[in-house]
Amino acid sequence: MTVKIGVQLQPQHAPDYGLIRDAVLRSEDAGVDIVFNWDHFYPLYGDLDGAHFECWTMLGAWAEQTSNVEIGALVTGGGYRNPDLLADMARTVDHMSGGRLILGIGAGWNQKDYDNFGYDFGTPGSRLKLLAEYLPRIVNRLKVGNPAPTREIPLLIGGGGEKKTLKLVAEYANIWHSFADLDELKRKSDILAGHGETVGRDVTSIARSVSWPGADKAQDFVDAGATLFTVGTGGPEYDLTEVKDAIAWRDAHR
Repeated sequence: MTVKIGVQLQPQHAPDYGLIRDAVLRSEDAGVDIVFNWDHFYPLYGDLDGAHFECWTMLGAWAEQTSNVEIGALVTGGGYRNPDLLADMARTVDHMSGGRLILGIGAGWNQKDYDNFGYDFGTPGSRLKLLAEYLPRIVNRLKVGNPAPTREIPLLIGGGGEKKTLKLVAEYANIWHSFADLDELKRKSDILAGHGETVGRDVTSIARSVSWPGADKAQDFVDAGATLFTVGTGGPEYDLTEVKDAIAWRDAHR
């Protein structure tokens, strides 16, 4: 089983974009497999009105800056953009990167993002309903773009709602990002398998993605099906110490 290591370079608390550009370079040089950002408009910790940059324009820059790593958002806020536009943005960044984009998406949750940028926050149920409406539109738009994407762009869905989100994962995802601990990951994997039977899909093809649990627990998560570990780090320092520990663990277990 091939295990990948990702880093989420959180686009917060970096008043100079050059700090992020440098962190991307250092991450690729360190040997990560994937460089993620996130799709928020304000920091999520520290000074909540601090420095912050936008997700998808940044991914376009990363597509040009990098050579080997995959790139993507962990995750795009499902309600922020027209889904057909989002799919076309993804198709374009896919070409810019030479086929290295992962299209990560979730239902969204941070109310400040919605309120201050004029989006309807709604309820968890309404945001999931919107995501369910958007996903087939994204898939269909990717099919008709000219030129077509360079590959079938992997679709990552983040979340763990057992009735709705996991059903969407079973229907659409190539990668499922779970925020669960080990026991919850095992339990929700069983629930995902049930949804797979309902929609007629073998969900063993869906990669399992989790946050890096540390070298002492990583093998337990691999045994439970995880194949992608991601370490998050914020500005202005973008400390990659933990990322390098995860890479060392990956390389020792190949």
